[in-house]
Amino acid sequence: MFGHTHSTKTADVEKKWVVIDAKGLVVGRLATIVANYLRGKHKPSFTPHIDDGDHVIIVNADKVVLTGRKREQKMYYHHTGFIGGIKERSARFILEGRYPERIVEKAVERMVPRGPLGRKQMSNLRVYKGPDHPHIAQNPQTLDVASLNRKNARSA
Repeated sequence: MFGHTHSTKTADVEKKWVVIDAKGLVVGRLATIVANYLRGKHKPSFTPHIDDGDHVIIVNADKVVLTGRKREQKMYYHHTGFIGGIKERSARFILEGRYPERIVEKAVERMVPRGPLGRKQMSNLRVYKGPDHPHIAQNPQTLDVASLNRKNARSA
């Protein structure tokens, strides 16, 4: 009779695995794409209240690029909980530190809605600083982000 809006049930969700090589990619542009994949917005079956997204694996996260002078100037703040306990770290400090993958994780996390569903979707994101990942068994498909838009990659 009338057109029916499709609503995916939890049972119908089909999750794929996607692997992205972040080498030379611009952080924010990578993050928007990843956030959309985690949420499932790239699928016609997108349903806002269902975790319908794909699993995303990011490799070479330590080789991402920040445009302009953000590497030196972009600050990441956190608060210790004590009075006056606000601390800052530059993007460069984190990228050259022990966990450079956190830059990518934070960028994506801040583009995914907060709340129980957002947290669940974030758990489908796996970021590795090296070129290897332990999810070969899921035989993930490669997503070439650089070819989607010429601005997505930058040679630093």
